[in-house]
Amino acid sequence: MRIFDPHIHMTSRTTDDYRAMYDAGVRALVEPSFWLGQPRTSPASFLDYFDSLLGWEPFRAAQYGIAHHCALALNPKEANDPRCVPVLDDLPRYLAKDGVVAVGEIGYDSLTPAEDAALATQLQLAADHGLPALVHTPHRDKLTGLRRTVDVVRESALAPDRVLLDHLNETTVKEAADSGAWLGFSVYPDTKMDEDRTVAILKEYGTDRVLVNSAADWGRSDPLKTRAVARAMLGAGFTDDDVDQVLWRNPVAFYGLSGRLHLDVPAPPDLHEGNSVLRGGE
Repeated sequence: MRIFDPHIHMTSRTTDDYRAMYDAGVRALVEPSFWLGQPRTSPASFLDYFDSLLGWEPFRAAQYGIAHHCALALNPKEANDPRCVPVLDDLPRYLAKDGVVAVGEIGYDSLTPAEDAALATQLQLAADHGLPALVHTPHRDKLTGLRRTVDVVRESALAPDRVLLDHLNETTVKEAADSGAWLGFSVYPDTKMDEDRTVAILKEYGTDRVLVNSAADWGRSDPLKTRAVARAMLGAGFTDDDVDQVLWRNPVAFYGLSGRLHLDVPAPPDLHEGNSVLRGGE
């Protein structure tokens, strides 16, 4: 079984997670930009973070046989902080870099005018750079947020079939599917979807244009939830081909829209910026 986790925050995870993910079948992932749990105080901290997603994390993932790509953006939560918004001026030069396969995650957190502006600006950047967009739908007031997101996408220069609407659930999936966008489901303990609810949606809506991710980060999360969904799908009567479509071919197709997806894992150099990852090794 081969697995592509299309949304996971490996900056928050240990190398033990990389090893466990590889053993579970994960061979590729995309790490979108997100907030750090406490406020950033300037655009400079974003740039250091972007550099780590383009250098350090791919190096770390390659140690464990996993192809690492990233999506870069000003995230919805920090779009409300005037100290952070100027990073939008720096974003274009990062979106031109190899390894960046989408603009994301963008979207809504609290449905503010500042979030409206950041979403519209970054959808335009995605269109300008020939990239798809990974859109975070809000955790609160989800249906209102989904509808507002779809409206902004329709008004943008980016076609809906180049947009992934993530963190969907039973209340938002129908309107998301009707929009023509790709559908993303985060399987995350307690606060998002679980594997059984995800399988129920797959039974109703099918496996086309559906991506399943762990969204694992520094919270109570599980980087092996993609594998749990695969087991649940097989237990519910889906075929091996269905599982491969949802957990591999669909994310490959979506992020392949960037023209930058490279699934062969290069042999990593011995060091990255003087660090071997192998703490205590020679």
